[in-house]
Amino acid sequence: MAKPQVVVAPVLMSKLSANAPEFYPSGYSSNYTESYEDGCEDYPTLSEYVQDFLNHLTEQPGSFETEIEQFAETLNGWVTTDDALQELVELIYQQATSIPNFSYMGARLCNYLSHHLTISPQSGNFRQLLLQRCRTEYEAKDQAAKGDEVTRKRFHAFVLFLGELYLNLEIKGTNGQVTRADILQVGLRELLNALFSNPMDDNLICAVKLLKLTGSVLEDTWKEKGKTDMEEIIQRIENVVLDANCSRDVKQMLLKLVELRSSNWGRVHATSTYREATPENDPNYFMNEPTFYTSDGVPFTAADPDYQEKYQELLEREDFFPDYEENGTDLSGAGDPYLDDIDDEMDPEIEEAYEKFCLESERKRKQ
Repeated sequence: MAKPQVVVAPVLMSKLSANAPEFYPSGYSSNYTESYEDGCEDYPTLSEYVQDFLNHLTEQPGSFETEIEQFAETLNGWVTTDDALQELVELIYQQATSIPNFSYMGARLCNYLSHHLTISPQSGNFRQLLLQRCRTEYEAKDQAAKGDEVTRKRFHAFVLFLGELYLNLEIKGTNGQVTRADILQVGLRELLNALFSNPMDDNLICAVKLLKLTGSVLEDTWKEKGKTDMEEIIQRIENVVLDANCSRDVKQMLLKLVELRSSNWGRVHATSTYREATPENDPNYFMNEPTFYTSDGVPFTAADPDYQEKYQELLEREDFFPDYEENGTDLSGAGDPYLDDIDDEMDPEIEEAYEKFCLESERKRKQ
């Protein structure tokens, strides 16, 4: 299989030891092993090996489950110094914040390595170094949110990766209980503040994406602690809709987000004993899944077993805003679920709802 061409930020290079174990994912071709066995000095560096695996996951996300265990075991034999661990963290961070649609996979990878890498130097273990790297970016949030387009684009990629980390990074307590990292929850709250304090279109789009991703989990957690943070966020959204000079399209995105939250983030409370929905026990399991087409024009969804692997690959590449890159700022609106029904004139129902929203918000302000 040809290696995917992926561009990442430059990283430090460190040579592998001569007795380092050799491993390449199944179906993954490389001439590194052959060169090394021939006695050449062209064996891979740590960064080359890790980057190749990250590229492999980017190209074939379905291989994560079958190859992550061997990858972690190999790293345990290679990553034996503080510098090597720092380099590993930076490689994964750069991939997760610079490659579209890799933030989720990057967060899963970080969670697995945080539990399976054995090295724990004085500078910190994998998870601690990862959070330190995120904190470096976090501390520049206010400047980044009001920076130029390139700076904001990089900031938005970081915000969405942190959202994925919050959902996927598991912290195991002394009693074996698994929880989420509270520090990330606090960080996401402050990142939302930074985005709404600088209500440019791309900042608001990033906030919508983050809340659609994490809103239900954040609100549940805050409610358990007796906090009203989500109410405060919704109030800020209402203020933006009424006062900010953002585009009409973005205001409609915000209104639809408020509507989504009012429906409990789209969740339906089951009256019977909870069972995880599966294709076998839920006839509506595939009802809301998108439909794709083969090159011959044949439609297929996840319900078609012959196309399941291809479907999953396409689904993971599909974004919440199809023409808006996950780490980008482009907003064309084509194919966007928020923008599909936007014509030159506002839809009468939306216009009526918008007027009611404005009147209700104004009434609350006067009280």
